[in-house]
Amino acid sequence: MLTERKLVVVTRRTRYQELLHKYGTRGQAEFYLRHLGESFGHYEQEHLQLCAAYESVLETARAVGRVQPLERELLPSYRFAPDDIVIVAGQDGLVANTLKYLDAQPVIAVNPLPRAFDGLLLPFAPKDLAGVLRRQLQSRFRAKTITMAQVSTNRGERLLAVNDLFIGSAGHASARYALHSGARQEQQSSSGVIVSTGLGSTGWLRSILTGASAVAGQEAHPELKDGFAWDSNFLCYSVREPFPSKTTGTSLVFGRVDAQTPLRLQSRMAERGVIFSDGIESDFIDFTAGTVAEIRISDKTGRLVV
Repeated sequence: MLTERKLVVVTRRTRYQELLHKYGTRGQAEFYLRHLGESFGHYEQEHLQLCAAYESVLETARAVGRVQPLERELLPSYRFAPDDIVIVAGQDGLVANTLKYLDAQPVIAVNPLPRAFDGLLLPFAPKDLAGVLRRQLQSRFRAKTITMAQVSTNRGERLLAVNDLFIGSAGHASARYALHSGARQEQQSSSGVIVSTGLGSTGWLRSILTGASAVAGQEAHPELKDGFAWDSNFLCYSVREPFPSKTTGTSLVFGRVDAQTPLRLQSRMAERGVIFSDGIESDFIDFTAGTVAEIRISDKTGRLVV
């Protein structure tokens, strides 16, 4: 053992395990997929490869210190110690989800399946982990700072986002709200508002801007190709499918949120208004009539070892 510090290894269930959880048994899951003309073997093979990668990560970590395996579902209730060494083995989304529950502890992100995961936030392979841990224990590592977004409401609720926030309707109905940006304001009807961090600017925001540019037959938006820096001192908001009418406008559909210009939205929806972060729809804040949401840059930042 090289350290008394605890090593927390964060993973998530494989798709194979999710299928077993849903259908109860392997036989039931296989029957269902075969009925739809899909092979179950693909999920099983992926599961075996991921499990081998996870075990490699755990074995390397155990050679360094005490190890605490942690599944994604337990993140909201887990208490991280200030000196914990945090290792995430999984997809980019798992890294983003983990960062929200930390207090500046640097994250070592490992890509367990490079052929399947893009790995924008996963700079290391399992074989790199031993060297990365040695550098961290010797305080010789580099970490990139990640700006986070936060939303707070007049109901006293608060939510952090590493990639982006969604403010809108829980279904396919139009969202109705008043949008305030600096001294400007507008009543709007749209498919919702996305507020993106630099880290998330190559994700959902990029998708929205790509579609809008293509529909308009224009060159790509300048924020599109490479996004903006992870540690930028601003966020970007974009209104999805804004609808012009006698009572709603479309002049405030894209802009920046910074220390001088927070974004404020007031709900005009009787029901099903929601705010969620990083694509996790199950963890939402109510955004129905009377709710005022203010979006700012969070005082909290993430750190990713590179």
